[in-house]
Amino acid sequence: MSNRRPRAGRALVGVMDHAGWAVLITVRPPGALLDRRRVALTEAGLPVMPHHHEGQRLELAKAVALVRQVERSAQRCSEAALSTLAAELGVEPTGIALRVCPPLPGTVEARIQNYRAMCVADWVMYRRALAAAATARGWAVHWYEPKQALDEADRVLGGTLKQHLAAARAEAGAPWQKDHQLAMAAAIAASKTRRRPATRR
Repeated sequence: MSNRRPRAGRALVGVMDHAGWAVLITVRPPGALLDRRRVALTEAGLPVMPHHHEGQRLELAKAVALVRQVERSAQRCSEAALSTLAAELGVEPTGIALRVCPPLPGTVEARIQNYRAMCVADWVMYRRALAAAATARGWAVHWYEPKQALDEADRVLGGTLKQHLAAARAEAGAPWQKDHQLAMAAAIAASKTRRRPATRR
């Protein structure tokens, strides 16, 4: 079996992440639907929200160790998900669109102990894992705000985003929910936008 990567192609991946999983929508610019899938971002048996849930019931040192364990799993799962996607597409996407990360304290300890941070730190962990996996493959990482991504995608498509998403739903069939629509819009928007910082300032 060859270990060579697929050739680079005009494809962009939009992501809508959740606790331990994500929806990935791949488009060919300006917006042709190439692939829709749900991927796991943690391995079986591990908690999916270690900052916000399981870590809160542990001593701090044990909570930090648990977060680190889940972080490593998220990285492995992200790398595997993007590798499988590229292999099954037969082309290497050129970029990925991820939701902007809210600012967090600089240490895992502080994130676990700060209420506001613990509420969002798990989502940030998954986005950063996907971003690192994409960067390792040579993909550009685009960070998006949902409302701005929808507006930009509508501009890219000449004001026809609503009709475009409806057509994609008819083509792909169920499931086609808000997550899929936003991920697709983010990928379309990324085809015409510059990369932005990962964290809101």
